[in-house]
Amino acid sequence: MSKNKYLQNTVKYLTENHKVVFPFIPIHERRLPSSMRLIGIIESIRAIIFPGYFGSPLAKEDSLVFHVGIGVEKIFNDLSHQIFDVLFLQSDKTDSAQIRTEARNLTRDFLSRLQRIKQLMSSDIKAIFDSDPAAKNLSEVIFCYPAVKAIFNYRIAHELYLMNIPLIPRIITELAHVETGIDIHPGAEIGEYFSIDHGTGVVIGETTIIGNHVTLYQGVTLGAKNFTLDELGHPKNTLRHPILEDNVIVYSNASILGRITIGHGTIVGGNVWLDRSVPPYSRILQTKAVKQDLTDGAGI
Repeated sequence: MSKNKYLQNTVKYLTENHKVVFPFIPIHERRLPSSMRLIGIIESIRAIIFPGYFGSPLAKEDSLVFHVGIGVEKIFNDLSHQIFDVLFLQSDKTDSAQIRTEARNLTRDFLSRLQRIKQLMSSDIKAIFDSDPAAKNLSEVIFCYPAVKAIFNYRIAHELYLMNIPLIPRIITELAHVETGIDIHPGAEIGEYFSIDHGTGVVIGETTIIGNHVTLYQGVTLGAKNFTLDELGHPKNTLRHPILEDNVIVYSNASILGRITIGHGTIVGGNVWLDRSVPPYSRILQTKAVKQDLTDGAGI
């Protein structure tokens, strides 16, 4: 078979009767939001939250208003287009004027939340610095720590999630997940002064609630123990993830599962499997290792 014939057959297979052969891969005739453009928006927000660190290196105290002004205008223009795309994609309306107005109003709402995002990120960076003796200064934390990128994307996505904007919040957190290995669902509620040390493998589920001054280490899972199905066999969106009250520390590779409450001031040790609530100031440790003499692998 010639190369051209082979290519034609491939195209034919992938396109003929698409809805029948590939029923779970929808084709959208309307424009989808763009991951690449959302990355650009995140970078624009990063530049005005961390002036001088990202964006223009010329953003100094005396030119801050100028640089932030340019950034805010760019964010408004770019984000309103992305919000319009996702709203229009999920709408049954053909008149786009009303949806465009809604997208602009939602973007204005988001811009009003940037001050809150900056305040929270300031406390998060201080928390990460305070919890890690290896950090030499705050600049090192901002530039180098993957937790800062993951938490930053989450803080942006969470505000968009609260505004009921579809799809975009999840794209934003998954962009950080791919890059850092830290998986935070935009629906999770996380208080101030939040720290993740190292971070690889951390999972924070959609209905998780985390208080203030909480620290997680690498590999921690705040997940669901089980879930119920609806009449169509799809998982129900229930309150299925844990609540961590203030000043909780969870060490590496611990799994905290289900809608349970970890009381304030509790320390959860490494490798713990926890599916029950514990009172404040608890100390939860894994069972001590049991020594057993084995010969040639016997008993394993």
